[in-house]
Amino acid sequence: MEGMDAYRGAVMHTSSYKKGDEFAGKKVLVVGCGNSGMEVSLDLCNNGAATSMVIRDKIHVLPREILGISTFGLSVFLLKWFPIKWVDAMLLFFSRLILGNIEKYGLRRPKIGPLQIKCSTGKTPVLDIGALRKIKNGEIKVVPAIDCFTENGVAFVDGCREDFDAVIFATGYKSNVPSWLKEEEFFSESDGFPRKAFPHSWMGSNGLYATGFTKRGLLGTSYDAAMIAADIARRWTNALAAAADHHHHHR
Repeated sequence: MEGMDAYRGAVMHTSSYKKGDEFAGKKVLVVGCGNSGMEVSLDLCNNGAATSMVIRDKIHVLPREILGISTFGLSVFLLKWFPIKWVDAMLLFFSRLILGNIEKYGLRRPKIGPLQIKCSTGKTPVLDIGALRKIKNGEIKVVPAIDCFTENGVAFVDGCREDFDAVIFATGYKSNVPSWLKEEEFFSESDGFPRKAFPHSWMGSNGLYATGFTKRGLLGTSYDAAMIAADIARRWTNALAAAADHHHHHR
């Protein structure tokens, strides 16, 4: 990003963030508002850092629990019985009841429902763990996208400039599989994901399996796991049958 070399403060990714106490009393900018961005912002806030969060994209924020049931568990259950659009409507109805209107705090919701987005793009909705309350009472400040870095901070796209002691990137995690797994046929070098799309992304050659690369969340992962378990069982049964057959012939 422009001007980043000139910036004198600390720059890090959430994957190397340990705990917030080293940022007590400091001004910190968190870039990205997914689950990791929200978690880090909340932790910084609880440790006495003046926290600002860049929210560029539209996001769905859902309560972590609805009527005492985990929102994720409830979604999985409802999806067995109702079309995804209905489940999304229910989730958004309860979110509005529990969290109120989040738009006025600078959090714009996408037009498409949270589960539909999850299925089509793999982008997970944010489950609120307490950051929203801090955003509402102004302890976590919502700021626009960064235009460029300055020596002591950043300039935002709206023309405002602000100084920060540290900038933490809460952006996506990249798959590093190709860096250590020498299996070019199975995994693509470009994004570190299997070359074949879901639902054929779980099996490589030579008994190599992969699970969780579906971009379909835990539902996709559980599908992979079931397919892998069935495949292993089938091979095991065939091997046993062959062994028994072999033993029978050589008696």
